[in-house]
Amino acid sequence: MPDRLLLPFGGSAPSAHQLGKAHLGGKGANLAEMAGIGLPVPPGFVIPTPLCALYYDAGGRLPDALKAKLAEGLAHIEALVGMEFGSATNPLLVSVRSGARVSMPGMMDTVLNLGLNDVTVEGLASRSANPRFAWDSYRRFIQMYSDVVLGLDHYLFEDALEIMKDDRGASLDTDLTAEDLKALVGQYQAIVLKTRGEEFPQDPLEQLEGAVAAVFGSWRSERAAVYRRLNDIPESWGTAVTVQAMVFGNMGETSATGVAFTRDPATGDRRIYGEYLINAQGEDVVAGIRTPHYLTLSAREAAGARGQSMEEAMPAVFAELAEMFERLETHYRDCQDIEFTVQEGKLWLLQTRSGKRTAKAALKMACDMVDEGLIEADEAVLRVDPAVLDQLLHPTLDPAAPRDIIAVGLPASPGAASGAIVLDSETAAERAGRGEDVILVRVETSPEDIAGMHAARGILTARGGMTSHAAVVARGMGRPCVSGAGGISIDMEARTLKIGSKSFREGEIVTLDGASGEVMLGRVATVEPELSGDFARLMGWADQHRRMKVRANAETPEDCRTAVRFGAEGVGLARTEHMFFGAERIVHVRAMILSADESGRRAALEKLLPAQRADFAEIFRIMEGRPVTIRLLDPPLHEFLPSREAEMAEVAEATGLALGAVRRRVAELHESNPMLGHRGCRLLITFPEITEMQARAIFEAALEAGGGVEPEIMVPLVATARELELVKSVIERTAAEVFAEKGKTIPYTIGTMIELPRAALRAGEIAEHAGFFSFGTNDLTQTTLGISRDDAARFLGAYVDAGIYPRDPFVSLDTDGVGELIGLAAERGRGTRAGLKLGICGEHGGDPATIQFCETQGLDYVSCSPWRVPIARLAAAQAALHKA
Repeated sequence: MPDRLLLPFGGSAPSAHQLGKAHLGGKGANLAEMAGIGLPVPPGFVIPTPLCALYYDAGGRLPDALKAKLAEGLAHIEALVGMEFGSATNPLLVSVRSGARVSMPGMMDTVLNLGLNDVTVEGLASRSANPRFAWDSYRRFIQMYSDVVLGLDHYLFEDALEIMKDDRGASLDTDLTAEDLKALVGQYQAIVLKTRGEEFPQDPLEQLEGAVAAVFGSWRSERAAVYRRLNDIPESWGTAVTVQAMVFGNMGETSATGVAFTRDPATGDRRIYGEYLINAQGEDVVAGIRTPHYLTLSAREAAGARGQSMEEAMPAVFAELAEMFERLETHYRDCQDIEFTVQEGKLWLLQTRSGKRTAKAALKMACDMVDEGLIEADEAVLRVDPAVLDQLLHPTLDPAAPRDIIAVGLPASPGAASGAIVLDSETAAERAGRGEDVILVRVETSPEDIAGMHAARGILTARGGMTSHAAVVARGMGRPCVSGAGGISIDMEARTLKIGSKSFREGEIVTLDGASGEVMLGRVATVEPELSGDFARLMGWADQHRRMKVRANAETPEDCRTAVRFGAEGVGLARTEHMFFGAERIVHVRAMILSADESGRRAALEKLLPAQRADFAEIFRIMEGRPVTIRLLDPPLHEFLPSREAEMAEVAEATGLALGAVRRRVAELHESNPMLGHRGCRLLITFPEITEMQARAIFEAALEAGGGVEPEIMVPLVATARELELVKSVIERTAAEVFAEKGKTIPYTIGTMIELPRAALRAGEIAEHAGFFSFGTNDLTQTTLGISRDDAARFLGAYVDAGIYPRDPFVSLDTDGVGELIGLAAERGRGTRAGLKLGICGEHGGDPATIQFCETQGLDYVSCSPWRVPIARLAAAQAALHKA
């Protein structure tokens, strides 16, 4: 148990922010730091993250020692605000919020207005000239506490509220009187009694203990688990709990609440960006329950929006807020996402954190802050999450393409996406899992929608603003989002979306433009991105700092050109089998496989030779002297043969063989476990004529291309040094023959793919015959873990949730197991051959965490999908900077 169960902030309490976010959580650390520099922060205390683990170790119970300490924390707050927790005349109310070390917006639970009961509500009402807010706060508290702590469906309370509004002819919550709200409180309490068989708890300390436990409990909620899995956040981190004095934005027309960013999180422009609501509490803005107003006059005018901006309605408070923004950004040297409340004209800051932003905004902010002298270039490189670059590497809508605009909302998260309308998260996840592009359409999103939002290509909501849950989460995920499209309605029973007088069925295709807020019917053409400006500048800084080279896995001309455009420094894996499936080639491949003897195979391979040679020559020309690693034929032969009777008949006709002979050969080649069967070097040793043809094609193409081409020929799936020695001898003999025929030579290197545990263990012997090792981490992960990548999706999610693996080992390298084999192979290989070139070419090569590991192992390069090359370049630079 930690030495200090509670860490107070505010007043003369010593600042605890130096303990860091790992101990205090992001929210708690930032609140303590803001209080320490004299900003107006309501006082409170933090229950640190180690208590979260203790809560779960105790079977979901708060430690008794913590319960005893809560009174001390409350006394600290009471002394600073001059109110008493549970007082009938001057009651202190508190908020109870979660706070993980990294921001998880909306994923965990919060309870506001805690401390209200049938007695303290009267005391709260007496403190204000507008007693309505006390009853409004009480009914909100009952609903929130019942949902978060007691586990009741919040729709029970929403239905009661809507009935009350209908009875009173009220369009908004704010139209209800104090008496209306008092009656609603009675109805809410009756709902609790009927549903639970118990009265709503009246003891404030019991309420506090229940809320703290519920916040800890929400760390393992389904939505939080999904968010952690999507963002690689370990469950072991846990969450802190922050208890803080309540301030009220719903005390009348001089009170307000809002959310703001110090810079535009969509574009990166240096301007105040945010929204507020007068006479409201924070959830009204964050959850999108009411459509908020802009903070600045310029933003309101640009949007042509109704309602006063905060700059107009509360000019003095706005000026103070703007000054706070400047102080916070200068202090933290980053764009801040700030929650604030104005209580009867006094400004309070409730939270600050680094603002989530789009990739475009992240690049612009980083570059601008370097120009402003706020940060150095190396910090700019470290500040941009490599994964967000993916948002910039895909097409946007063609401005010249026709658009059938059916609705317009707020441009909440930029980018463009087309897909089928789906009206709930479960359907979105299900249809996306079948490979469909879907657009999730909701009245408003909530944290429970996290899985559907991740599955969708884009998100459309009827309600909410630019800082609503949908907007913030979509920007963090890189999903286009249009929010607050007020002209749309959803009929869940009929499964239709209605826009004006028109209805659209679930499944119809729409396109979202998150940059303009437009919703269009059908698919709209796109254009390729421009990788210049801030992108090019940041990548230039990254390239100055990184040590490892970045190559691409590519074998088609299109992929090679994309790789070069994205800054690849070579091809790390050209899979030759991918070149065999063209209609004019597969006939010859099948003829080779079906041949009864070597002469027949050689005749078929001779017909394949020109196509292979042309493929390699084109790759060499595009890569312009950059290194190209070509893997010899890897998959088992049966993959090239048909499995259906009709296709077998076509093969028989094309090859001139009897159908029965084709059937027999297909049956002969069938393997029970082909991944571990007759493939890779085993195939090349059995049929050396395949090696001869491919080696001849490589050398002839390299001589034809000229210009400093130095091919790297990779032998797949070796387990022993003898296997590599045998295949290498065939390659070298073929090279000598080609060079003699052409009268000239080129340098070349022969190496191998390390993808079997035995190869890693015997790397010292294998290195005697290898000029390079390329770690094929896809198969090395399968063979080390004994898990089929094709079948693992059925259970790996549960494994990650259970903490067996911190993340999917086929997405991010298992550094403890597979990584140890890589480290061992690198050490033993270089022990035999100093300067042995080492790379990684599995799909892990584009994963930033894996790249960090590769830097620690001293690998020379990583190779990944062409579309992930910029991600790898930035991640490699960050790995080098962290190592330094």
